[in-house]
Amino acid sequence: MFLHNKRLQYTVRVAQPNPGLANLLLEQFGGAQGELGAAARYFTQALAEDDPGRKDMLLDIATEELSHLEIVGSIIVMLNKGAKGHLAEGVDKEGELYRAINGAGNDSHITALLYGCGAPLTNSAGVPWTAAYVDTIGEPTADLRSNIAAESRAKIVYERLMNVTDDPGVKEALGFLMTREIAHQLSFEKALHAIQPNFPQGKLPGMPEFTQVYFNFSQGEGDMRGPWNQGEEWEFVESPEPAVDGGDGGASVQLDEEDAALLSQLSDRTQSDPTSDPITGADLGSGGQPEPEL
Repeated sequence: MFLHNKRLQYTVRVAQPNPGLANLLLEQFGGAQGELGAAARYFTQALAEDDPGRKDMLLDIATEELSHLEIVGSIIVMLNKGAKGHLAEGVDKEGELYRAINGAGNDSHITALLYGCGAPLTNSAGVPWTAAYVDTIGEPTADLRSNIAAESRAKIVYERLMNVTDDPGVKEALGFLMTREIAHQLSFEKALHAIQPNFPQGKLPGMPEFTQVYFNFSQGEGDMRGPWNQGEEWEFVESPEPAVDGGDGGASVQLDEEDAALLSQLSDRTQSDPTSDPITGADLGSGGQPEPEL
């Protein structure tokens, strides 16, 4: 059961309308790193979670993400207030109206025209939100790592948004949202490491002969060694050869007699003649072929 409190989690104070900034903020409303995606990700993870502690945490954070969606949406609507009436009532000349809704010169005119200066579930380019943004796999040690990465990406987007506005109220609200991304990362980190062992993800171990091998597949100027490929735990392979399993590096399949006969028939029927030099449509169209002799 959800109960909605009409007061925001954080007070929104917008100094003046700015449709261009409103459009950029849609990234955190209906974009890939936005609050709706986060809420959907954690809520669906919570539904499937059997551990009571993780389930409670995920439900708490999912619900808070919905409150963040409300904050971002409220900022967007406030930033669009100046253009909303002008667009709906048509009181300006065409050029003045276009300047009013175009804001800082990005795609704000698209979302303004299509959605009436509201807060649509799109990104800043008008691309609709999609459940494909929810990348849950159903394994806690994998999902918690994904959640940590998602929160860190959202923090970076909030930082970038703060860098493109000098509105003190908007910047302060965005700073709060950015800070909550940090808090959620910390919770997810603690929850991940409360599972021991948590690496590698899942149940099955890796093949021991390949788990701690580093293949130098990108060779040339710029080759470097570091903790990611050197030390006692690593076996460094300078020049990897094909078929590291000791096989011939080919692909094969066991077929029964009927399948093998049909494939042989197909191969014979579609065999190419390497000695031929046929005239093709491209040859005829190029005008470069000599006239045939009569």
